[in-house]
Amino acid sequence: MTELSLPKDFLWGFATASYQVEGAANEDGRGSSIWDTFSHTPGKTADGGTGDVSCDSYHKTAEDVALLKLYGARAYRFSISWSRLIPLGGRNDPINPKGIEFYQKYVDALLEAGIQPFVTLFHWDLPQALHDRYLGMLNREEFQLDFERYARLCFESLPKVKHWITLNEPWCSSVLGYNTGLFAPGRCSDRSKSEEGDSSREHLVAAHSLLLGHARAVRAYRRDFKEKDGGMIGITLNGDWTEPWDPEDPKDVEACERKLEFAISWFADPVYFGKYPDSMRKQLGERLPEFTPEESELVKGTNDFYGMNHYTANYIKHLDTPADPFDNLGNLETLFYNKAGDCIGPETQSAWLRPHPEGFRKLLVWLSKRYGSPIIYVTENGTSLKGENDLPLEKVLDDEFRAEYFRTYIHAMTRARVESGVDVRGYLAWSLLDNFEWAEGYETRFGVTVVDYKNSHKRYPKKSSKVIGEVFAKLIKKE
Repeated sequence: MTELSLPKDFLWGFATASYQVEGAANEDGRGSSIWDTFSHTPGKTADGGTGDVSCDSYHKTAEDVALLKLYGARAYRFSISWSRLIPLGGRNDPINPKGIEFYQKYVDALLEAGIQPFVTLFHWDLPQALHDRYLGMLNREEFQLDFERYARLCFESLPKVKHWITLNEPWCSSVLGYNTGLFAPGRCSDRSKSEEGDSSREHLVAAHSLLLGHARAVRAYRRDFKEKDGGMIGITLNGDWTEPWDPEDPKDVEACERKLEFAISWFADPVYFGKYPDSMRKQLGERLPEFTPEESELVKGTNDFYGMNHYTANYIKHLDTPADPFDNLGNLETLFYNKAGDCIGPETQSAWLRPHPEGFRKLLVWLSKRYGSPIIYVTENGTSLKGENDLPLEKVLDDEFRAEYFRTYIHAMTRARVESGVDVRGYLAWSLLDNFEWAEGYETRFGVTVVDYKNSHKRYPKKSSKVIGEVFAKLIKKE
């Protein structure tokens, strides 16, 4: 057995996103985002919750940095609120100096505490003004130009940042925002959910725009900032592992690969190969946009590292019927039980999430093989805990289920590195804080820290916050 260990410069820490933790939605010149609008629309979030105040991190950055230091974190991933920097979002719109100052102080505070900032430019909170002006990502010409200007402003304002992430989970922005309508801006073909939208096409257009915006931001960074600032830039993609419902059925085995391609390769293949996966072209035909030769050249090679968000796994069962025009999975079923009756993992508060650490290891290996051994940073990984929101404080603090999740997943990641040579260099747990969990509101918790929303947003460390540091202390080499 090879000794399981990680190099001494391995970066680990925690992650959050602006709309989920910052609050101060209407302070210091911040403009409205599509998530402000969406969460204020009745029935869109599980408990009617919004990000108006959330964890109040805008006023409590010093407390959050102190928590990170207490936990021993070496890195912290957070996102910038586009509408806090450019309230109306566009390339010719006024800039908000107070927004820039806030993030400059945040970065300085982290660096002074010995914590490396990983900064995400776009974590779903598109300025509402851009949606109103030209339907945001549905206008590929305007969106990419506005995103590039916003990215440049961030690079100019925060030269001390060495790890940039252009987009967080563009699959979610595209599919949940423009296909199922579950996330902002909530567009879909179901007229009981949305007055506008086309679930057969709009998510594909949004994804194409996001990729072009990503590519423009990377090109700008490499041309004008990378050499003098010495940083790296990449994209963060989400993906679940897949196992065949019937391992003896070649169609289920094939469907597993197709599911990975519809989720991950939809975005990663253009970034690494300059084209969409053949399986998507075969099913979607002319609905899937084509890259012009110039666009293909622009997008290909735009990753210094691969940001990996991963939580769960599914059994996959193929469908023999023709694909539904609204399908976003690859004409298949995702299940928690296989043909033999085995369950992929225990229940959590999130209907979509079942822990399965071996799937994490397998997906890391799959990514490494498909994309030529890229540098990988795990930019999100974590779990909710069934019924956690209903427990008394002392039981919430003793989150052994989450602690065990982190133990097993971190070891699975380390095995992928040691046994299969996967070049994984960092791990950022989701999340530093219990926070606004999008459509799941405040009923679902992912944090290693309790936030007492009713009592001055006080923070209370959970057991898992300590366990992560203990696991890495044993794995990371001292020399």
